[in-house]
Amino acid sequence: MNNLFQTYKTLARNISIVENELPNYETLLEHLSPSNTPVVGITGAPGAGKSTITNALIRSYLQNGKRIGIIAVDPSSPFNFGSLLGDRVRMSEHFNSPNVFIRSIASRGSLGGLSEKILEVCDVLKTGNFDLIIIETVGVGQSEVEIAGLADITIVALTPSSGDEVQNMKAGLMEIADIFVVNKSDLPNAEGFITNLERLIHERFQRHWQIPVVKTIATENVGMDELKNQIEKYFSENHSTEKKLQLLTDKAWRLIQQRRMKNLDRVDLKNKIAKATTDSHFNLYQLIKEFA
Repeated sequence: MNNLFQTYKTLARNISIVENELPNYETLLEHLSPSNTPVVGITGAPGAGKSTITNALIRSYLQNGKRIGIIAVDPSSPFNFGSLLGDRVRMSEHFNSPNVFIRSIASRGSLGGLSEKILEVCDVLKTGNFDLIIIETVGVGQSEVEIAGLADITIVALTPSSGDEVQNMKAGLMEIADIFVVNKSDLPNAEGFITNLERLIHERFQRHWQIPVVKTIATENVGMDELKNQIEKYFSENHSTEKKLQLLTDKAWRLIQQRRMKNLDRVDLKNKIAKATTDSHFNLYQLIKEFA
């Protein structure tokens, strides 16, 4: 137990070093060993029950003696940009479990439902020798497509109350799903909703993997075994090197973008634009060439 506590303490410290870009954080990242720890992403619109589904999944995996790492991306505080909800509130049932490590990180205004440091935090977490890592995104709705560039499998949570929204759902959110979860499936209109969703999947998506629709009532633990079985089935049937290559490419792309933008100060840019606009020949595209 003492060794496990020390491992978690080291993980927490290293995540803080990376998230806050403290001295030598890049050296820490550059010395990370490769890891094949599977990453499960859970996303979906606000109110779909993502936190409840995550809690129920954790409970199910713990019953099988698994060790799980959790990254819960929270909305940011408008005052200090820290995590607003926090892991103690959302994951209190598992907070003291020795086989669960939970870290809440702030989205800090990211529009995609993730944190700008999520890639690095996830890679640091993989050093903890977990059987599984679960990332639960913040609930910002249909723009939550960034998770597909990070997770090995993406679960999109919906509820029957979404109604006709499924027909009008943006392709981005539909296309990232490897598994659909219809939570609160005891609602009166659930069966019709599920039928429409299954028809939509059949019409739009012809893949090597038949996207399942899992019915759950996460508050009552209903459907969790089926969801876990579908996750395990996905990992057993999907060994595509192309997807792994795409995931690594997406990660590299985002990391390069972050580093190129790192020294760009928005206030300084605003001042440059203010000065440049006094010239009658001002052209925005000429101005930004110096930053490209």
